Amino acid sequence: MNSKYDILIVGGGAAGFFTAINIVEKNPKLKVAILERGKEVLSKVRISGGGRCNVTHACFVPNDLVKFYPRGEKELRGPFHQFCSGDTIEWFEKHGVELKIEDDGRMFPTSDSSQTIIDCFFNATQKLKIDILTNQSVQSLFKAENYWKVETNVETFSCQKLVMTTGSNPKVWEMLTELGHSIISAVPSLFTFNIKDKRIKDLMGLSAFASVKVKNTKLESSGPLLITHWGMSGPGILRLSAWGARILADKNYQFVLQVNWLNDLTFEETLEKLKELKLEHSKKAVSKKSPFEFPNRLWESLVLASEISEDTKWADLSKNQLSNLGNQLTNGEFQVNGKSTFKEEFVTAGGIDLKEINFKTMESKLHPNLYFAGEILNIDAITGGFNFQNAWTGGFIIAQTIVN
Repeated sequence: MNSKYDILIVGGGAAGFFTAINIVEKNPKLKVAILERGKEVLSKVRISGGGRCNVTHACFVPNDLVKFYPRGEKELRGPFHQFCSGDTIEWFEKHGVELKIEDDGRMFPTSDSSQTIIDCFFNATQKLKIDILTNQSVQSLFKAENYWKVETNVETFSCQKLVMTTGSNPKVWEMLTELGHSIISAVPSLFTFNIKDKRIKDLMGLSAFASVKVKNTKLESSGPLLITHWGMSGPGILRLSAWGARILADKNYQFVLQVNWLNDLTFEETLEKLKELKLEHSKKAVSKKSPFEFPNRLWESLVLASEISEDTKWADLSKNQLSNLGNQLTNGEFQVNGKSTFKEEFVTAGGIDLKEINFKTMESKLHPNLYFAGEILNIDAITGGFNFQNAWTGGFIIAQTIVN
């Protein structure tokens, strides 16, 4: 059986649906189908943002928005000038979905349910008569003179234009390699650090604003750091994992993490502060109360790690102990052994080499009428709605290109 379409979209996720809907809204005469290898579509949308779907981020300036993408920063500048987060809000509002901004800038549907986004997409595809074909695992892609042939485990399709939105799918990447595209191998991007260390052993759930560094590299980040039962997480750690995705993979996730619990205070400044505290609180026990803005239990743990006993008074601190404490506060070294996936939001760095894409059209530079959007490209972002924004922008530009 040979099914003919004007446009085939391979991948029933966020980018695939958004592309399909925008194409047919601009030209209802086009016959469009979405092919999905699984039995369900939009499964990543369903679980994203803890089931609430973090649609985008309230960052409305393209040049600022690109800074959240460890891979893709330079390439996305132009596309974001065509379709940015403000356009996303407007698009969803037009389709009956109101979004709200949370304190950290993340944007969710006001319903707090990803089902709202899924319903929006389903309603649109139904209304526009877009075919959604599930359990269609692509086996081969073939370029004929003026059309594409797509063979799945079920049937053979042909189309004028082919859009690939399959995310991090190694099998599809392999097929694209056969068509001459280069693939940057995939490594995990957003992950937390596994650390066994007695300084943080019983402190799970505590958080502090800290700056973190990977020893002997230029990798550094700052932000809330959360102590977990397996080690360290929180925005500061996730940002570091995203920017360091390649370097940390090369280190096989074995490295030394340097933590400054006082964020921007240097060792010297901290030592001065500790000397002042020694004079001010001479009769008080050092371990009893944190003089800094982080939890008492963490302070107590760092005091003990500095070889200062529980009942030592400030007045009795030796030069050595003060120096130890300054070091623990501003340059604590923690051995990282391995990583854990951050929630269900498994993001990878890797995909089609960005040099092979025309970012004005999202079209392949090697094959006319072949387009890409979403995480199939070597683009990824930190957590906060940015990966979805990349999907919406890519889908919108492909639709513009195809229909104009």
